[in-house]
Amino acid sequence: MAAGLRSSYAGEFDAELALAGLSRRALCVLGREYLLIGHLQDRVGLPLAIQLVAGDAYVRFAIDEWMSASPIYTRRVQEALGFGGDDVGTVFKNLQLDIGAPHQFMDFQFLLESPEYGEFWLPHCGALLDVEPFGEGRVKLMCHDIEDPTFDATAAAVNPRMKMRPIHRPPRVPADRYPHCRWSVFVDAEATPCEQHPNLSIIQASRIATVPVDVPEEDAEPGGWRDYSGPFDPGFQLEDLSHRALVVALQEVAVQIHLLARAFVLCAAQRAGDDTALELGRRQWIGAAALGAQRLKRALAIEGDGIDAVAKVFQLHPHFHPRSYVDLRVEVTGERSALVGLGDCAALREKEPYGWLAGLGAEPHAALDAIAGAVNPRASCRPATPPDDAALAWEIEIDPGATPREDPAELALARVSRGASFEMEPRRPLRD
Repeated sequence: MAAGLRSSYAGEFDAELALAGLSRRALCVLGREYLLIGHLQDRVGLPLAIQLVAGDAYVRFAIDEWMSASPIYTRRVQEALGFGGDDVGTVFKNLQLDIGAPHQFMDFQFLLESPEYGEFWLPHCGALLDVEPFGEGRVKLMCHDIEDPTFDATAAAVNPRMKMRPIHRPPRVPADRYPHCRWSVFVDAEATPCEQHPNLSIIQASRIATVPVDVPEEDAEPGGWRDYSGPFDPGFQLEDLSHRALVVALQEVAVQIHLLARAFVLCAAQRAGDDTALELGRRQWIGAAALGAQRLKRALAIEGDGIDAVAKVFQLHPHFHPRSYVDLRVEVTGERSALVGLGDCAALREKEPYGWLAGLGAEPHAALDAIAGAVNPRASCRPATPPDDAALAWEIEIDPGATPREDPAELALARVSRGASFEMEPRRPLRD
């Protein structure tokens, strides 16, 4: 490992630390966490959507949400990691880097038979295990009603005549059927091209859809692929990528998170107006932010619950990446205090206020308290006078005499999923 790179974040807080300052091994750990954190934000959002729409109408909500975002980030990931085409292998590469398919929790396995045909299956589907206790009706809503159109939209971002069709899928018969599901993916030359969702153009017009990410000029340590332009590898792991490619990939996962959050609020606004939608987005962010903070602290071996630990979690949290979109600054200012600031960045200048960070202003925000409180329940954030080069700022303070903050109710929504406590591990060494 190159000198200066961190293999965890167990040491002192470094105000200048960027993703590029982490080792390949640490970036792999962080990347799997980013994918899962992005996947689980809907575990907060969809229960809120159910409160907004009657009956099973949340199914249409979920379909609209994913179809509004996934084709945009599908194309972004291809460009960022140097691959493309209109074949099945390209679809599979995208799935390997999609928050809809977080590694291990949604354990996608692949077989590519030709450029026009392949299959994937899930020996472990965390989403299915979350839903099965609620009965076959809920399973069908997820595995049939939601997956059919959203899978085809993902495939159509590569080829408008690409289709995904089940070979078998839940409800499982017998009840312990393994793998949980199996799908075919193929080019159907006779098929009517898939029509993209009308919301796609709205999300595409946002700054997050086109924001560039920071690309290191060189790899900070040896080994790995500099991109994914080579053949599709069914056994792909983040450990295959070079340091530079991992830095890029993690930023693109953060973009996926922001795009999906934006699509969620847009779908709510179309049903209930901006005021209701912004409140749902605020609540979704609270739960997702707290869950992400808890997972990152454990995964990156961040020690203790002092102000250094709180500052580190803010610094690494995917909701504040990529830095080209969210100009976050974190500084430890005292034994129990820190300053978090935002520069005048693209996240604050979106035309419509549908992104999570668009709701930030010169007042308290419960999502910031949720991040700090996930590390130390006696930590809180209050607005502060921004430094000259910042647009907004908040002081984080740990008050030893304060009553410990209770977990936000929105975090309980996320904890219904097994993903909240799911433990991931490296499956093989770094690629030379």
